[in-house]
Amino acid sequence: MLDTRALLLAAAAAAGFNIVDAQALTPLSMDLAIDPSITDGPSEHAMFAPYAFERAPDGAYEPTARIANGGARLQCVPYVREESGIEIFGNASTWWRQAAGRYERTRTPEEGAVLVLRGYADANRGHVALVRETVSSRLIVVDHANWMNTGEITRDVPVRDVSEAGDWSQVQVWNIQTRQWGGRVYSVQGFILNAAMEAAAAGAARG
Repeated sequence: MLDTRALLLAAAAAAGFNIVDAQALTPLSMDLAIDPSITDGPSEHAMFAPYAFERAPDGAYEPTARIANGGARLQCVPYVREESGIEIFGNASTWWRQAAGRYERTRTPEEGAVLVLRGYADANRGHVALVRETVSSRLIVVDHANWMNTGEITRDVPVRDVSEAGDWSQVQVWNIQTRQWGGRVYSVQGFILNAAMEAAAAGAARG
């Protein structure tokens, strides 16, 4: 009695396919039914190895950071407020404190969140930037203004977590002018999400 594979091969041959083409038409499930050892290695029917779908390591990331508007004459606060929709005013060094009780705050980055740095130029200065993309657990891309103290707007700037614990407490920022990572390490207060605390609490209650 003919098995399923033999029947399929016979039908393909009757339709005019040669033996090589007929074998190629045999479903992979039939191959597995006849020869379980095929699972020991990659299938001849596979077009891509599994690793082809994995994200490239951070070291392979190609920065596209650029000065989008060199004459904007903007400080970081009004730029980020406009881009994020987070209605906080005052010096960037006060944003983390002001967000308490008003907006959700987190220690890990999310797209659309505001990164809040402290000690930007000195212990009393802060800086805020908008997270545009999360590349990996330790690499994000931000847009911000006045990073170089000329009022410019820069986009697609990589920021990487360099903290020992991997908790985003310390970061380095890509230097657009030298096309390499800046030598200075900045402290991070956290990330402010564009979600009011009242809405978050209501969602948690419904959940």
